[in-house]
Formats: sequence, C-alpha cells, structure tokens
Amino acid sequence: MEVRSENNIQQVRSDKFPSQVIPRTRLQVWFFRVCSTILLWTCLVHIVAVDELWHPPLLTGFTSRISWITRPSLNLQHSFHALPPLAPPRKYKSNGFLKVSCNGGLNQMRAAICDMVTVARLLNLTLVVPELDKKSFWADPSDFEDIFNVRHFIDSLRDEVHIIKRLPKRFSRKYGFEAFKMHPVSWSNEKYYLEQILPLFSKHKVVHFNRTDTRLANNGIPLDLQKLRCRVNFQGLKFTPQIETLGHKLVRILQEKGSFVALHLRYEMDMLAFSGCTHGCTVEEAEELKRLRYAYPWWREKEIVSEERRQQGLCPLTPEEATLILQALGFSKETQIYIASGEIYGSERRLAPLKAAFPRIVKKETLLDPAELQQFWNHTSQMAALDFMVSVASNTFIPTYDGNMAKVVEGHRRYLGFKKSILPDRKKLVELLDLHQNGTLPWDDFALAVRQAHEKRMGQPFHRRAIQDKPKEEDYFYANPQECLCEGTYCEDLLSPGKSSQATMT
Repeated sequence: MEVRSENNIQQVRSDKFPSQVIPRTRLQVWFFRVCSTILLWTCLVHIVAVDELWHPPLLTGFTSRISWITRPSLNLQHSFHALPPLAPPRKYKSNGFLKVSCNGGLNQMRAAICDMVTVARLLNLTLVVPELDKKSFWADPSDFEDIFNVRHFIDSLRDEVHIIKRLPKRFSRKYGFEAFKMHPVSWSNEKYYLEQILPLFSKHKVVHFNRTDTRLANNGIPLDLQKLRCRVNFQGLKFTPQIETLGHKLVRILQEKGSFVALHLRYEMDMLAFSGCTHGCTVEEAEELKRLRYAYPWWREKEIVSEERRQQGLCPLTPEEATLILQALGFSKETQIYIASGEIYGSERRLAPLKAAFPRIVKKETLLDPAELQQFWNHTSQMAALDFMVSVASNTFIPTYDGNMAKVVEGHRRYLGFKKSILPDRKKLVELLDLHQNGTLPWDDFALAVRQAHEKRMGQPFHRRAIQDKPKEEDYFYANPQECLCEGTYCEDLLSPGKSSQATMT
C-alpha cells in the first residue's frame, strides 16, 4: 500500500483543482475534527436532556433503562416516580433565604430535607440546597450532590419552591455577612413557623437552621403541605446515577435468584452504644460501647441499664434473636436474605447462628466486586443509599429496630402498594424469647405466639396513631404518610382499622 506524504497529497489536489487550491496544515485538520466532535456531543446532550423532560418511547431505553426500583402494585393514585414534564417555576416574592444543615444519618436527613422544603414553601422562602452532616458518628464527608441528584431536586420542585445551590455573594462571610443561626422547636406546627420563624426573615434575610431532625409535626399540618412532604420524598429526592446504577444491579442480582427478604439488622456499634443495649455482648464489649457513649456529648443518656431497656422493647434484636424470629415466622432454610446494614458488631461470631440457619445470606459486599464498591468506602450514607434501594425493592422487609431507616423504608413500601413489611413487636418478642430459652415455652407454642403477635404488623393500611402532646410516642409521618396513599372515599375503607388485618399478606 502506497503511503503519501502531506506534500504529495496537496500536489494531487492542486493538479485536479488548480483554481481551488486550499492548503491545509495538520493543525487545521485537527481543529476541524475537534469542532465536529464538540458539535456532535452538544447535539447528544440536548437529545438526552429532552428525553429527561419528556421521556419519549423512542429514547427511553437509550437514556434510562429503569426510572425507579418498581411501580406501585395498587392503583392508589398517580405515581410520583412517573416523572411528568417540568412545570413552570412558581412565581412569588421571596421573604428571604433559608439555609439548613441536616443532622444524623441518611434517612434522618432525608426526612428533614422533605420538612425543610415544606417549611420554605409555607413561608415563601428561597431554599439553599441543604448541607449534610459531616460531624456525626459516621464522619461521612459526602455533600448533597454526592448522594442526591441535585439538578433533579431543584427542577422537579421548582413549581413549589425556588431552590438555589448557594447563597448570593452579598450574603457570604467574605463580605462580612453572618447568617442568623438557630434550630426550630421540634415537632412544630404551621402556626409556630408563621408566627415565630417568618418574622426573623424580615430582620435577618438569611436564617440558618443548624438542626433539622423532626422539626415539623406528624399531624395537624394542612393537607397540601403533607402532600408536598410526600412529593419531595417520593419524587424530588432521587439518588445520583452512580448510586442508582449500582442499586439496580444489586436488585437485579437478587431477583434473578428468586424472591428475597431484606433484613435491616441494626446491630451496629453506634446503635448499641447509643441505646446502651449490650445483651449477648462480652464484658469487654459492653465496656467498649459504654466508653463510646461517653465520647459523644450529644448522646445525652450515659448510664443505661441494658436489661431494663431490653424488657421495654427499646433494644435492637440481636442476630441470635433475629434467627429465632425468622424461623418462627416460617421462613425456610432456602430463604434468600439480604443483610441491609453496615458492619455487625461482633462480626462473624455474632452472625454464625444466622448463617447456619439461613445459608443463603448475602450482603452488598458479597454480591458486588470490591472495585464497584470502592467509590463508596468511607461514605456511610452512600452505602446506606444502596441498602435503602434494595430494602424498598425486596419482597419482604424486616427491620430489627424501628430507627429512621426502618421507618422511611416502611413508608416507601406503603406508598408502593403496601408491600409486605414485618414490623417486630420487640417488647412482646423479648418476653416470648426469654420464655422459650428458659424452657418454659416449647418451640411450637413459641412459633405460634410469634406469628399471632404479628398478624397485623405486616405493613397493612391503617390510620396513623396521633397522641396529643406526645409526638415522640405517636406514629411517624414518614412511616405511614396516609395522606398520600389514597384519595376520596376509598381512603376511609382502605384505612379502616377493622379491615387492616385483611390486607395483602403474600
């Protein structure tokens, strides 16, 4: 094959087209190629952007194979996951800027973000994208955009609230500005925010909420605001593409092997230290947990009697207790169980009985290649996001403690058609476990009592329980967002206590 030099090529062009000789240097050729490439990519980006807004059938499979984990199995109302075209931005005169710093783990922060969007809407404020907790036990350095799709968050809620990524420069410390810092009263209602908080913006322009957990009441909030809390939770907060891609892969791997149970085994070091629960721990482990509890000043209770807590049903089930409960509920040795949690305290020693009874136990670390999880190491909230996705998608969800993840996942599963969630009555279970283990209650009687105690604790529809002046003891809004689960007269029939036990139990 003949190889010609650049000069030869130019000579051929000159001979054939003497009046149109266009000398081209290599630099010009590469410049043309770069410009062409940029133009093509620009077109592609526009196509993808249009698809994100409109989702035409032609491009759906190209840009996004799955828009969410699943769809509601009951036609309760329109799904927030079926994203409509973007609505026009809501036009309103902003009363000021609301800056928020969330505290706690992923799901506590998730609920707080929903509340803060709702407060911003109520008070006609401009919301700054929330800051996430970096100083808690987990010391996760993740920012909002590392976990949630920030562009989607802003755009999908723009018809309700104006959300910005950062404050205008004139409100920065560089120009000597200092925002007014405070934390709202917990479990507050609409009247508190309108009468106590709104006037602060006239004086300060920027108010910084430095604590956001449970700052909005479960009940007594106007229906449109309750529905906005749901909208943020179910539509506005999407995980980043990296998290969603890996989460979908986990779900796919599990589903290819059949149905599966997601066991939220909350037997982790931070929970045991915080709660003071040491049942089944060695003396050395109990001392280690106590030292950790004293090391964190914001954990207020220090001297805790573990056994008293356990008898009150305030401790997470141990791995050994969870094993017996799963067997009593009728789960066979062939059941596929996904452990949705971080590192179990006591590690393999404490997990041994559970693995012996249920050999098909898996977790994200065993299902994925280490290289796939590498980007999430030392990012506890991002790892928790993967567990959240798997738990929501599971055939059955069982939490061993009613913490924030358990409650938020429970609410998500109710929204998706009251998917089966077995919610352990830990106080009753401790009583039954002790009777069985001391030989008083035979296995058959124990198993029957466990099943009977949970007939109406399977995630069925029911009215959220409200307790006057005791918000900590009443049902959590995000565990049972009943205002968002149905509409019209059908609601009363669906949520009727007399019909709760007849809900889907498969």
